[in-house]
Amino acid sequence: MVGSLLLAAVGWIGFRGWQARAHLVNAAGLARELSAQVVGGDTDRALRTLAALQAQSRAARGATSDPSWRLARHTPVAGDDLDAVRQIAVAIDELARQAFPTLLRTDLTSLVPAGGRLDLTRLTAVSAELSQANESVQRTRRNLASVPADRLVSQVRQALTDLRGEIDRLSSLTTAADQGARLLPPVLGVNGPRKYLLVSQNLAELRATGGMFGAYALMEAENGTVKMGKQGSTASLGRFTPALKVPAEIRTLWTDLPGIYPADVNLSPHFPTAAALYREMFRRKTGTTVDGVLAVDPVVLSYLLKATGPVLVPGGVPLASEKVVQTLLNESYQRLSVKQQDDFFASSAASVFDAFFEKNVNPRVLLSAFDRAITERRILFWSARPEEQRMFGDSRMAGTLPEQDTVPTVGVFLNDGSGAKLGYYLRPTANLMVGECRSDGRRELRLRVTLRSTAPKSGLSESVLGLGMAGDPYTARTLVSVYSPAGGAVTEARLDGVETALGSGTERRRQVATASVDVGPGAERALEVTVLTAKTGVGQAELRLTPTASPWTTQVHSAPSCEQ
Repeated sequence: MVGSLLLAAVGWIGFRGWQARAHLVNAAGLARELSAQVVGGDTDRALRTLAALQAQSRAARGATSDPSWRLARHTPVAGDDLDAVRQIAVAIDELARQAFPTLLRTDLTSLVPAGGRLDLTRLTAVSAELSQANESVQRTRRNLASVPADRLVSQVRQALTDLRGEIDRLSSLTTAADQGARLLPPVLGVNGPRKYLLVSQNLAELRATGGMFGAYALMEAENGTVKMGKQGSTASLGRFTPALKVPAEIRTLWTDLPGIYPADVNLSPHFPTAAALYREMFRRKTGTTVDGVLAVDPVVLSYLLKATGPVLVPGGVPLASEKVVQTLLNESYQRLSVKQQDDFFASSAASVFDAFFEKNVNPRVLLSAFDRAITERRILFWSARPEEQRMFGDSRMAGTLPEQDTVPTVGVFLNDGSGAKLGYYLRPTANLMVGECRSDGRRELRLRVTLRSTAPKSGLSESVLGLGMAGDPYTARTLVSVYSPAGGAVTEARLDGVETALGSGTERRRQVATASVDVGPGAERALEVTVLTAKTGVGQAELRLTPTASPWTTQVHSAPSCEQ
């Protein structure tokens, strides 16, 4: 009798599992369709897709909620998989019932300017709904993050990984929209005029946050209207002696350089420090005190130009999405003088942002561009007002180097050591492998970074070749700084298989090891580094990287948790 009941229960759970799988497969496909329709602005189709998604997600949740399923989730063999399937079903259903309907109701046009002005009243009106949608997404994200993945069968583990990836991307979008709705009114002068520095990070001459601060434009905002003011080059700010005060940890790593030269304020990857130094340098040079610093790079401009269309820069030079990176980071050095380059960089960023405010653009296309740029850490913002800066926390847009890790995170940050503009030609890759569990509770991570140069062997202008500090002017010297996870350490490094010397220090609870890597034209160098985490049992790890002109190729290999 007991055996018959057990077989019946197993059969029933198998049948319900088959039902749940069918509904979840359908729901996943509908969710992808819905996402594309929301981004594309196809509201009518999106509403129909949402209704179908809600029906499938409700059915999947129902199929995994009966008493037999709840009992089976506690069995030693299949329990983890059944529990994970249940959590996946709940997550999709929560998004279908709460987050997606709110996003569809929200008037996204209120998040972008029209006629040269952002309507702050409309923006404030949608703020509460955006916060509600973001809260739902973040709650779902936290719940899925707590599901152990190590012991799941491959199909369930892959489904969980895919869903986490989709929700991570949705999370970055809803977080940005929520923060924007709350922060943009005060930032854009609802309570009085504001001034900001828009700085362009020159990815041809690498710095840890992206590139050297090559040019700036003064932005003036009041009641939602933004105007571009004075433009100039970082070189025009000169040098500062005595040096501005630099945090002790950064001084140990980089001496007083960040406090002397405006082009070196971002040798550290912690953007708030760089922005505060640059703001003070600008104040001392010009007498103008700004309320914050916004940093972008030419890749951001390429994303924005997809929404605005081509933009004409003063002087008659058109900027188009497909060629703006090449135009700004390569061609301009071949045909313009140093003074003309500075003017061109400053006016290019200002012209694109002018177009962003003046042209009528598809808000969903524009938000998608901002989402991608923020995800890649290509848009960074720092407010000089602590109460506003705290709202950003450790978000990607804040550009902070966190002092704590949710998942052990290894940083790989690049600084040019050539005094040249050869960063445009670098093609970087990073592979991170989670290794052995140690008896002291730490975990070993093995990192491999390769730098390949596509630079030619001749024909580049003096502006590109610069100081040629690597000896051969066509050789790119790059200072590769590896940051351990918070509380961790860097133990050894090899360059092309040979043990290499490392400069070392610490920053924000992370050990830092820096290697000087020279890459000749057409050559490739490989840096292998062994890193230790703090005490942890997890088998996941993450990478944080300097944004570059050509995107990194990356791979992270996870491992079972140490408790297994």
